[in-house]
Amino acid sequence: MKNLFAHAALTATLSLTAVAAQAQTAPAASSAADETAVKAVLTKYQQAVQKLDTTGTHRLFTANSQVFESGGVEGTYRHYAEHHLGPELKEFSAFTFSDYKAAVQVDGPYAFATETYTYTINLKKGPQDKEAKAPIVRRGVATSVLRKNAAGQWQIMSTHSSARTPRIKK
Repeated sequence: MKNLFAHAALTATLSLTAVAAQAQTAPAASSAADETAVKAVLTKYQQAVQKLDTTGTHRLFTANSQVFESGGVEGTYRHYAEHHLGPELKEFSAFTFSDYKAAVQVDGPYAFATETYTYTINLKKGPQDKEAKAPIVRRGVATSVLRKNAAGQWQIMSTHSSARTPRIKK
C-alpha cells in the first residue's frame, strides 16, 4: 500500500511538473510571436507615414483610440488622420525615419511599446518660394499601448509622441 501511495504521489508530482514547465514555455513562445506582431503593426504605421498616405491605417487603431502629440490631445486616430496628420502629409515631399528602435513588452492581451527614432521632413516647394525650405530634423519618441482584439489582431489603443531638435554632439 505504501508503494502504491508513493507511486501515485510521484506520478502526480511529475504531472504537475510537466504542466508547470509547459505553462512556463508556452507564454514565452506566444509572447515572442505577439511581440513580432506588435512590431509589425508599428512598422505598417511607420511605412504609411513615409509613403505620405494614411489610407487604411485606421485598421491599425481601435475605434476609440487616443492620440497625443507633443503636448496636444488629438482625439481618436480617425480624427487625427483626417484633421491633422493627413493634411500635414500633403505639405511634405518626403518623410523619413532613421535610427529607429522599438521595445515591446507583451502582457496578456495588452502590449506596451516604446519607439525612438530620428525623422526628417522635406517640405514641398511653394509657388512663392525661390528655393526649397531646409529639411526639418527631429529626434522623436513614442509610447503606445496596444490590445489584441477578438480576431487576434493587435491594434493601437493609445499613442503619445513627442520630438525635439537633435542635440549637436560636442
